[in-house]
Amino acid sequence: MVASVAFAGSAQAGAQTARHAESRASADDQLLFYNHSYGVLDRETADAVENSQFLREFGAFEVRTTTGGDLTWKGRYLYGSQTYVELFGAGDLPGQDANFGSSAVAYSPEHEGDLAKVTEGLKERGVEKPDEFLQTRDFGDGVRVPWFNGVQIPVTAYDAFGSWAMEYRPEYFADPRSKTGPASYPGDVSRQRYLPDTYKDHLMRDLTRVRFAVTERDLEQQLPLYEAGGLDIRHVKGGVLVKDGLTTVQFDVVPADKVGLKQITMALNKSVDYRHTERIGNSTLVVGPGARAVWTFDKP
Repeated sequence: MVASVAFAGSAQAGAQTARHAESRASADDQLLFYNHSYGVLDRETADAVENSQFLREFGAFEVRTTTGGDLTWKGRYLYGSQTYVELFGAGDLPGQDANFGSSAVAYSPEHEGDLAKVTEGLKERGVEKPDEFLQTRDFGDGVRVPWFNGVQIPVTAYDAFGSWAMEYRPEYFADPRSKTGPASYPGDVSRQRYLPDTYKDHLMRDLTRVRFAVTERDLEQQLPLYEAGGLDIRHVKGGVLVKDGLTTVQFDVVPADKVGLKQITMALNKSVDYRHTERIGNSTLVVGPGARAVWTFDKP
């Protein structure tokens, strides 16, 4: 979460670039990869997620209260090896982002210094003053540690969706309270290093597809960030697909009263020969058969 709250009151975005029906960003190399996303659910579903014993068995799941910067929030987290999802209930976040149907997606680089390249790419695409920020984290002892550097496109107004890019700080990896792993290569700021290996003890491995319903305005305002990150952007009937090689984010363009997190598809650590359907509030999680699970969120 953390960065979406900064959208309100931001400066005006730069000029938007023309787009083709199917395109890939002009960056020489892919710089960004899907990190996590969040959705604000109705209260009934959020409470059901929070208290679900099935989710605790299915994946590396936790309910955690986090202090980052000047904000404190309670999230419901489902972690994979490189990706995760964060779920809130209506009213859990401050301001406009507390509304049912609000959502966001965060991307991150795998190599230290690549976020700076993304920032330069935004400027090349007409975003004259990208919104750059530092996020800190307090582990509960009042001592803040630099958590990640972030960048987002400043907007004067948005409906319910936003994005940001984030690069984990070396100070965070060095802090034993972070419980992160050692570097696997020079400049390793990867998602796999950041996330714990607890996914190995469960069935869920990673998020392979996340589907959002967003307004046209919100989507158009965020596309330059995906382009600057070298992501594979494909314009399809009714919306846009953004691919990073592991996770596809599907954006369906809808009216403002239809927005929200719609569906998550997950890869499993092993194939199963059964089909299990779990109803969680106003959502349905179907596991198997095979090596995938699909979690669909219904509007109450």
